[in-house]
Amino acid sequence: MKYYQMFIDTDGTQTHYDAVSCILGLKPYSDHDSEHEDFKTWMYLVQQGEDDPYYDFINNFLDLLEPRLNALAAIGITNKDILFWLVYEYEHQCAMFFEPQQMQRLGQQGIYLNIDCREILRSEPKSIEQAVI
Repeated sequence: MKYYQMFIDTDGTQTHYDAVSCILGLKPYSDHDSEHEDFKTWMYLVQQGEDDPYYDFINNFLDLLEPRLNALAAIGITNKDILFWLVYEYEHQCAMFFEPQQMQRLGQQGIYLNIDCREILRSEPKSIEQAVI
């Protein structure tokens, strides 16, 4: 499973947080109920399973952001407040590549990229009895 995340730091107020949602036209990911929402970091999440088609998260996220960077700047958000994060869960080997155009485009915008690889350890039952229990 891969988790493609875009984080945008806000001023911590709900008004600023909601303004980011409005500018981007996206609903942020939240695993909390809104009553206890942390408005410091706005997050968008796309999940990709092993059998899902390829998702070009760098270009897709940049396509979303680039036409809206001026509007984000107008509310005080700069490129340094934006982070793309890939979390990659794998068995056996973690291998990935990025096209030079993706890296160049990301670098031109001054947006950071973070990658975490997490090995999924799956233990197999030692006997059929353990598998049934």
